[in-house]
Amino acid sequence: MGNASHSQPSSQAWPHGATIYQIYPRSFLDSSGDGVGDLKGITEKLDYVAALGVDAVWLSPFFTSPMKDFGYDVADYCGVDPIFGTLADFDALIEKAHGLGLKVVIDQVYSHTSDRHAWFEESRRDRKNPKADWYVWADPQPDGSPPNNWMSVFGGVSWEWDARRGQYYFHNFLVSQPDLNLHNPQVQEALLRVARFWLDRGVDGFRLDALNFAMHDPQLRDNPPAPYKTPPRRTFDFQDHVYNQSHPDIPLFLERIRAVTDAYPHIFTVAEVVGPEPLAEMKAFTAGGKRLTTAYNFNFLYADNLTPALVRQSLSGWPGGKGEALPSWAFSNHDAPRCVSRWAKGADEKQAAKLYLLLLLSLRGYVFLYQGEELGLPQAHVPFEALQDPEAIANWPETLGRDGARTPIPWTRDAKNGGFSQGSPWLPMDARHLPLAVDAQEKDADSVLSFARKAIAFRRGSAPLREGKLEFLDAPANVLAFTRAHEGQTLLCIFNLGGEARQGKPPSATSSILLSAGATALNAGGISLPPHSGLIARP
Repeated sequence: MGNASHSQPSSQAWPHGATIYQIYPRSFLDSSGDGVGDLKGITEKLDYVAALGVDAVWLSPFFTSPMKDFGYDVADYCGVDPIFGTLADFDALIEKAHGLGLKVVIDQVYSHTSDRHAWFEESRRDRKNPKADWYVWADPQPDGSPPNNWMSVFGGVSWEWDARRGQYYFHNFLVSQPDLNLHNPQVQEALLRVARFWLDRGVDGFRLDALNFAMHDPQLRDNPPAPYKTPPRRTFDFQDHVYNQSHPDIPLFLERIRAVTDAYPHIFTVAEVVGPEPLAEMKAFTAGGKRLTTAYNFNFLYADNLTPALVRQSLSGWPGGKGEALPSWAFSNHDAPRCVSRWAKGADEKQAAKLYLLLLLSLRGYVFLYQGEELGLPQAHVPFEALQDPEAIANWPETLGRDGARTPIPWTRDAKNGGFSQGSPWLPMDARHLPLAVDAQEKDADSVLSFARKAIAFRRGSAPLREGKLEFLDAPANVLAFTRAHEGQTLLCIFNLGGEARQGKPPSATSSILLSAGATALNAGGISLPPHSGLIARP
């Protein structure tokens, strides 16, 4: 499975506080005209990504899959789905990325597979085959009902009856996504071989999807009810998920992953940990330099409002103590409504987008930018009849769903489908996105894209932003202020997150504004902060 003749991971070490650009392959660029983005399309646009100034790209799944959950239901961990291209296309992508100085991170989905995976097809055949214990199977209760009360993220019970085995199989997500039994050492070994396959092809890191769902309670104990004031919208949220996920043996498996990645130069690993109180697990998954590099924080991704209190609370969980990993932050991704639509709330979206970029790029930790965030794209409107996301369809109209964050990137304002595809796009292009196309913004020095490039370049060249400590300062209502300091260099970062203008004098006299998102200096040494503006200055 793979061999060392392929491109090796980049020999350059990962920079502290790297900026990583997330690409959702289905919606980046379609090179074949079938309406779905592909690996050749990504490779074609890597020059654009490199010009942003980011350090790396993260590719969402492109593996062989029936696409019931758009690639997160993997049918072959070591294959490229034909809709995205071939392994040769992936190798070409890696080669070009490395030539441009970009590292490449790919998703790994170790908690579950597709029911079309050869492992599951063998496992379900009977109770005695070599892979009989590779998935989570259980007998029914005496009345034929499921083994326990566990509920699926996507609705309904987490158990599906299989007549061939006369047992139920467990699925945390879709019925077509059976959970692997990672308590089985053979399963762990198989997944570690998968990791080596992609490392041998030259990838520089992994994002480990739904990692806290990777192991279950072998005793299959019932989950207790969750405390709530009003009944939740999803059946999943009625329970406190202490037994269907978050097993204490997960960190031991992560140490095995780390042993594999340490055999290759400079490999980056990031945990996705989902849940209402994920901090303790995130710390455990990244503890002591012997597990994963970092954990992907969700504090901002589902927040309805961006406030100074939210930023303080989120970063306070990562004070930088001994043995603590550097955290990772994102404001948008493929699973969450775009931050401009969640937070601007009728304000100037262009100005707000610049503010959010400046703030994100000022935080202590690794930074993840989602495709289109550098363009200031709002959440797209996708009519019900065009929805593709099973979660959105199941919960319509109570949630915005994920499709609105997954619509195609507009490359050319006046081209068919915004230059994304010559065919019919798998999700419709929102007409509001066309004026924000890349070609239009590249001609405008005041565009969100132009600002994004400046802000990314500033972070890349700033030791205080990359590596410095962060200290919060007292500030008026709706104003967030902190310093970033490293080896005698200090930066002052001030952001007006509210809808009313602010003026004042910062805690220390501002000698120069180094980067501004709408904020200006006053003659008397103070600053003017219009709504949704911010600055980085030298105190």
